Amino acid sequence: MGGSERDQWLLARALAAAGWSTVVGVREHLKLAERTCIDGVNYVGIGESQILSVWRKFFSAERPDWLHWKCASHLWGPLVEIAKHFGCKTIFHAACDLDVRPRHALSHRSQWWPLYAWGLARTDRIFVQHAGQFAGLSPYLQAKAHILPKVCTPELDCDFPLMKSHYAREKQIAWVGTLIQLKRPDVLIEIALRAPDVSFVVCGGLRPGCDEKIIDTLRSTPNVQYFGQVAPEKAQQIIADASLLLSTSDIEGFPNTFAQAWLAGTPVISLKVDPGNVITENNLGVLAGNVERAVAEIKMLIDSPDRRQEIGIRARKHVAKNYSAKAVVKSFEDALLNHLRAD
Repeated sequence: MGGSERDQWLLARALAAAGWSTVVGVREHLKLAERTCIDGVNYVGIGESQILSVWRKFFSAERPDWLHWKCASHLWGPLVEIAKHFGCKTIFHAACDLDVRPRHALSHRSQWWPLYAWGLARTDRIFVQHAGQFAGLSPYLQAKAHILPKVCTPELDCDFPLMKSHYAREKQIAWVGTLIQLKRPDVLIEIALRAPDVSFVVCGGLRPGCDEKIIDTLRSTPNVQYFGQVAPEKAQQIIADASLLLSTSDIEGFPNTFAQAWLAGTPVISLKVDPGNVITENNLGVLAGNVERAVAEIKMLIDSPDRRQEIGIRARKHVAKNYSAKAVVKSFEDALLNHLRAD
């Protein structure tokens, strides 16, 4: 459904390919105790009754060595204690940058943040996505934290997709993401209106409870083509065909769309998000900082296929070196091995 779920799937798939036994407990789509296997990753239905009871039964049946959990939740504290009861070590994996700030991390039941903080204090290992998240952790938590790159895409370790030449690309800007306030689709519309001669291709669904007026506004903006929610393969194709990927988010972790863009050789223009300064330090696009500069950079780069081609080639090399499944699994295993040595 979202970026974190995609990250977890790709990591589980990479670990399974490297010889790990991976089991994912799911509340929906599988009946209780029903099992299935997809690309080496095992899924088991754990039922939809009271969650703490469900987890106890799951750990009792599976007896895992490690538990991996991604995203801040008040449930993390109780889950860590259940895992420890069954002799299972725990890994918390940060998604959003706010995940490293317990008092501000929870978007649901925020007043229960002490339970989340308790889980972080008690967990055995913490994975963060970039150096900025690591720096945001308290010194105590840093002692058990490790920067884990994300697996970019399954294709990275199979057939590395060809990069479409920027000389052959349409002058289009891609925007891909869920239409929630945090990702600021309103800013996307503002930029589109300020650049009426530039074409914007937008895909992303609307979460329940969000303002549906944003879709009407997108559809009525002359230079915006809105596709709605599309399959992952379609989103990747849109990014690969575009001249640039635009990010208007206020805060993220390490957006999947960035890695997808760089895999395709598509430069990124981001207003505020630059995970670990990867964009600026490696010249993989532009960190604009404000709408005015974003518009100016879009207008300049859209007419500069030479520069876009150069950035695209550099971006693909960066992805191949840092985000392959093999590189991420090695980093994962090194972090766990270092933990065991510390014990």
